[in-house]
Amino acid sequence: FQLNSSRSLGILDLMKKENNSKVTEFVLLGLSSSWELQLFLFLLFLSFYIAIVLGNLLIVVTVRADARLLQYPMYYFLGHLSFIDLCLSCVTVPKMLGDFLQQGKIISFPGCLAQIYFLHFLGATEMFLLTVMAYDRYVAICNPLHYLTVMNCQLRFQLVFACWCGGFIHSITQVILVIQLPFCGPNELDNFYCDVPQVIKLACMDTYVVEVLMVSNSGLLSLVCFLVLLFSYAVILITLRTRFRQGQSKALSTCASHLTVVSLIFVPCVFIYLRPFYSLSVDKVFSIFYTVITPMLNPLIYTLRNADMKTAMKKLSKKHVASCLLPC
Repeated sequence: FQLNSSRSLGILDLMKKENNSKVTEFVLLGLSSSWELQLFLFLLFLSFYIAIVLGNLLIVVTVRADARLLQYPMYYFLGHLSFIDLCLSCVTVPKMLGDFLQQGKIISFPGCLAQIYFLHFLGATEMFLLTVMAYDRYVAICNPLHYLTVMNCQLRFQLVFACWCGGFIHSITQVILVIQLPFCGPNELDNFYCDVPQVIKLACMDTYVVEVLMVSNSGLLSLVCFLVLLFSYAVILITLRTRFRQGQSKALSTCASHLTVVSLIFVPCVFIYLRPFYSLSVDKVFSIFYTVITPMLNPLIYTLRNADMKTAMKKLSKKHVASCLLPC
């Protein structure tokens, strides 16, 4: 009896130690440990964040306020893209800005899972939407006479809905991969936010299978979408070269700017997620491109250079000024 009771006490002690050693929070190492550099980065990324919020919010409001723009599939998709970029920037940037102003950069385990979920949900949805937008440009340029017939309201809604569903399935898969892992220390993440490659490295078990699953999920998703986009724009460029002469330079300029933004999203993602079994400190620098830089550039590249969008914005501003000048 004494032997059994001592064994039971030993098992209870081990369980207590395991519970005590479970990681409940992570320490983010951030972009820099220098206080002076952190102040500079705070001001820099604060200006980026303000530009992201104002630029994307302006596009969402303009597209929703102008019924004429909503009739065209391109602006319908652009409104959704700006909304995604607005939400995506809110997942990582506010936390990063707060961490710049304090020494201890801590995030709880549930908060870490929430960041992973929303980052991959919105990121994957944006990837799918960019692929849909490439198909939209392909139909508009290669089949212009039937463009509005092919890209009708029902198809547009179905494509956007499929993008959001695809993003949800992808993000849930990522969270399931992480939530089942045991974490008993260390708890330092060499990044400014929580992401799957860094988090699974801290697990107290062999993560070979998990990393292979991560590559087959995030890595292949990024690569396949990127290749589809490149193929779509290649077909568009060939079509422009062989069929159309008038307006070719403008279309080429538009395609080139779109490919630039697409590359800023997909190249860093392919670099980070298609490389299992080790992570580099440079990964967090690449992460800046698709979490901060791209959401800031999308309004400039896709819409603010567009004549129809500029006209709609002027109409909206005149309407707002007129309503403010009217007597109560």
